[in-house]
Amino acid sequence: MSDPRWDDPRDHDEDSRDLDIHWIELGRGGASDPRDDNPRDRDEDVRERDRDPRDRDPRDVFLDGLELPRGLEREVVIDGDHRYELNGEDSRSLAAVGAFRVISERDLRDPRDESTDLREPDLRHLRDEGLTRFVSLAGRERAVTLTERGHHLLEAHRRDRTDAREQGFYAGVSRPRELSHDVQLYRAYLREEARLRDEGGDIRGVVLDHELKREYQEWLQEHNRGRADSDGRPDRDAREIEEWAQDHDLPYFDESVHFPDFRIEYELHGRDRHEDIEVVTEHYRGDHAASVARSGFTCYGRGGGSGRSGGRPFDPRVAEEFL
Repeated sequence: MSDPRWDDPRDHDEDSRDLDIHWIELGRGGASDPRDDNPRDRDEDVRERDRDPRDRDPRDVFLDGLELPRGLEREVVIDGDHRYELNGEDSRSLAAVGAFRVISERDLRDPRDESTDLREPDLRHLRDEGLTRFVSLAGRERAVTLTERGHHLLEAHRRDRTDAREQGFYAGVSRPRELSHDVQLYRAYLREEARLRDEGGDIRGVVLDHELKREYQEWLQEHNRGRADSDGRPDRDAREIEEWAQDHDLPYFDESVHFPDFRIEYELHGRDRHEDIEVVTEHYRGDHAASVARSGFTCYGRGGGSGRSGGRPFDPRVAEEFL
C-alpha cells in the first residue's frame, strides 16, 4: 500500500467526473513574443537586469549567471577537451532547453516579428556540436533535449551566485510516456511569461516539479540520513508535512502535498513572487482533475483545434466538462 505522503495524484488513473477548473487555452507560445537580438558580451547580466523586463527575450532569464556568448557572431567556448562555437541564439536555446528538459522544435522556431532583423535559432548546429539531440513526437514533429555534454557545458559555465536560487538544468527525456505533456510546459511558460511581463514582472527562473519533489523528499528523509537502524520510511507527521507545504506555498489536502508542473519565480514591485503552473490535457479526469482544480494552480491546456505535436487537439466538448 502506498504512503500518501509520497504520492503524486498524477501517478494514478481515476474515474471520470465533472468539475470546475480555471481554463486558459494554450496555443504555440513564442510567435507573439518580441525577441531582442542586440549584441551583448558575456558580462552584461547586470545591465540586462536594469532593462525594462518587457523588453527581454523570454529565454534571457535562463542565461543569467552563465558565462556564454550573447551576441550575433559565434564565439569559441571551451569545456574541458571540447571546443564549441556558439552565438547568443545558440546560448539562449541551449539554456531554455536545459531549464525545461524538453522543448518542441517548433516552439524554438516560431516566426518572428517582421519588423525586426532576427534570426531563427540554428538547432541543427547545436545538434552537430553534440550539445542537443532531437526526439520524435507524433507525426513528423520533433522535440529538442540536452545531451550530457550540453548539460555539462551549462553547469561548467555558471558564475558563482550566492544571492539567488540557481536555475536548474536537465538532460534527456525523463518520462517518455509523458513526452506529449512535457513539451507543453515551455508553451505554457511563454504565455504566462508574457502576461507577467506585461504586468511589470521580472522573471527570475523556473522550478520544475522534479526539483520541488526532490526538496520535499530530502526533507522527509532528513532524520534517516546516516542512521544504520533506519527502515527508510519518513517519520514526519501530518502536522509537520502541512507546515512544510505552507512554508513552500504549496497546497496540502487529502493528506498529501500537491505539486505543480512548474513554478515561475519573479519579482514584482520589489517583492519576490511566484506563479504555479499546471498543463492539463483531455486525460485529466476524476480525482486527478479535481485535485488540480482544488490546488489553485494556473492551468493551461491545448485547445482550439491547434493540431500541435504530441497528441490530438483538445476537444472543446471535453473542455466544457472543466468549465
